Order: sequence, then structure tokens, then C-alpha cells
Amino acid sequence: MKVAVVGVTGMVGQVMLKVLTEMGLPVTTLIPVASLKSKGSKIQFNGAEYSVVEMHEALKENPDIAIFSAGGSVSLEWAPKFAEQGTYVIDNSSAWRMDPSKKLIVPEVNGQTLTKSDTIIPNPNCSTIQLVLVLKPLHDKYRVKRVVMSTYQSITGTGVKAVKQMNNERVGIESDMAYSYPIDKNCIPQCDVFLENDYTKEEMKLTNETKKILDPTINVSATAVRVPIVGGHSEAVNVEFEHEFKLEELREVLSAMPGIVVMDDPSKQVYPMPIHAEGKNEVFVGRIRRDESQPRTVNLWIVTDNLRKGAATNAVQIAKIIATFI
Repeated sequence: MKVAVVGVTGMVGQVMLKVLTEMGLPVTTLIPVASLKSKGSKIQFNGAEYSVVEMHEALKENPDIAIFSAGGSVSLEWAPKFAEQGTYVIDNSSAWRMDPSKKLIVPEVNGQTLTKSDTIIPNPNCSTIQLVLVLKPLHDKYRVKRVVMSTYQSITGTGVKAVKQMNNERVGIESDMAYSYPIDKNCIPQCDVFLENDYTKEEMKLTNETKKILDPTINVSATAVRVPIVGGHSEAVNVEFEHEFKLEELREVLSAMPGIVVMDDPSKQVYPMPIHAEGKNEVFVGRIRRDESQPRTVNLWIVTDNLRKGAATNAVQIAKIIATFI
């Protein structure tokens, strides 16, 4: 297959190349795509060297699959152009996620709903992906009513500029700011812009995308926080069910879900952290305990590498499904 990676020079694009190799997608020709300033630079992939091209050139190549990680405005302009000529587009931006004509896909959760006619497929928000992967088996078993959560999100979710800001702050160098405040030795309770309801766009993504992927009756209230780490996103999640549960059974339900690893042994201080989730494709769950303040409610701690399962891995898993249509 011919596969275009749009935004190949960015943080997600670079991880995308690694995941494409690791997951064995049958890529015969890679089309690395970036902005004009990166045109002509070299990319190594599967032992071969490729030259970066810009969008017009990539469109002429007529790839079988194009994976976009270049922002919403790029996707809105170019995804339809690729789709019109028969290319399947997997988009990592938020541009198409809430379009009622587009399916929002986490392969382990609803990948079976994809069909040949789904030519533009949005990748959910990174924080949503790890949340719904955990909620899916619990919703099937106990019916989720309400989720109250706080996220602890890696600066890699913002991009290279944020990583440079933190690293420069740590050695006392003034540089361009990705955030309005210092991030080193700090937590910023703002991911993305504020909306009219005083929630951030990121927080409302968690609400709206969870409803779209799982069930519109699930209520989600989120607080998203940026923290000075690079390994992945963490979430403290409080889940209220319609039906009663037993903790051991709940752990077994989670353990049986593809893509989930349960790490939960408080007596040995075993719980997931970004430092060990980095570079891995799984979603890790720990600190599983009953909420003693109200019935039928559990507390969970969910961690994953946001550049992998939160972006690249999920996109490549979608591509593997699409490959069966081609």
C-alpha cells in the first residue's frame, strides 16, 4: 500500500513512523508530507530514505491511506480532496470528530462499525481514547451513569514548542513560550482555550466524544491540567454505575479487555505512571478502589503514552482495519 503521513516531521508524525513499522502495516511506499519549509528533507523508514513532499505533490501520488497529524485547518482543507480521489483519510485533529456523518473510532471499542464507505475517519482526542477504552467493558457490564475526572496531561500533547519551553526553563534559558505561564515546577489548569461555559475545549472534548463513542446518556465532567512531564497522560476517574459491582470482578472485566493492562497492588506500591507507560501502546489502569462516599461508584487511575495509543497507535490500528477493505 501507498501510505501518506501528513505532518511527518512533528512529534506525532515521528512516532507514527515507528508504530507503522512495529505494527506491520504492509507499506510498500511511504509518502512523507510536511509544510513547505520541510520540503526536500529526508526521512528514514523501513531501511529506505524518502524525501518530504508538500500536500499538492502527495495528492498527485494518490495514496491508499493518508494519516493526518497536521492540525484542524489542514484537515478541513485537504482531507476531502484526498477522500474524493479514493484515499482513506485518518485524521488526528479535532476537525471532523463531532461531524455526525463521521465515525469516531477506537478500534477495540467500535472498530467493527467501520465500512468501505467511511473515507474520512477521525481519531478521537488522546485523553478520550484512554478513557473510553477503560469505560467500554465497564459500561457493558455495569452501565456507566456519570464520570467525574481530572487529567494530568503531558506537555508532549502541546508539541515540540512546549518541550523546548520546559527544557529551557530547567536550565534558565529564556525562549518562546508555548504556555502563558512557566510549566517547569508548575501545573497549569488549562488545556486548550476556554469556552463560554468556562470549561476548556479539551474538557468538553472528553464529554462530547465519550458520548459519541460510547453512549449519549453518559454524563462526563472533566478538569484538564497540563503537567511538566513527557511520558504520557494520566487521569483520575470517578465512575458511577447503574448496577452494583464487586471489585475483584471489576478487575477481571478490565483485565479481559484488549489493550488494557491492570497494574493494581497497593500493598507493593504497584500502580501505573507515565514514566513506564512511555513508549508502550497499552492503556494502564490502577488505584482501583470503591468510592466510599456513595454507592455503585469506583475510582480509577488511567495512564497511557499520549503520542502512541493517544494518537499514532490508534491511527495505525484504524489503518489496519482499512487495509482489509483495499
